[in-house]
Amino acid sequence: LGDAATTALFAGAGLAQQLAQPPQHMVDERHVTRLHAELQRVLGTAMAREISRDAGRRTGDYLLAHRIPRAAQAVLKRLPAPLAARALLSAIRGHAWTFAGSGDFTARAGHPVVLTIRHNPLCRGARLAQPACDFYAATFERLFRELVHPQTCVVETDCEACGDPMCRFELRWR
Repeated sequence: LGDAATTALFAGAGLAQQLAQPPQHMVDERHVTRLHAELQRVLGTAMAREISRDAGRRTGDYLLAHRIPRAAQAVLKRLPAPLAARALLSAIRGHAWTFAGSGDFTARAGHPVVLTIRHNPLCRGARLAQPACDFYAATFERLFRELVHPQTCVVETDCEACGDPMCRFELRWR
């Protein structure tokens, strides 16, 4: 978007300071909610979804580079996809507070893998015509493609921003 548009977006969300001095620790989920709402308000759904998806892919890259030990990655990549999925889901459940905040995260192995978030901070106060959790979908997809199966596709089938009771993601591969 460029520096001026990015600065305006963060200022509109009341987060100019976070752009000037990026946080070094976890941030208040209300800040994330405000930034996502500002993206929708200023840029519209299509552009907000594109930016959120890119941010999710980059988050997946960060997690692979800095948070998931190389040895664990090597083991997951050697396991059959259903077993790798179960192991990865266990780790994701244990760290769900880092991305779901005060929301309730569940994960069910199988085919498809089903992930849900109730009381999703990204959807708080949002009323949209189509699912809006592209950040989560892209993050999950990046991790599962790298560690479980390279053809993993993530689809958000339900979204609280659309009036559904939860955000629900289905992860499938061939």
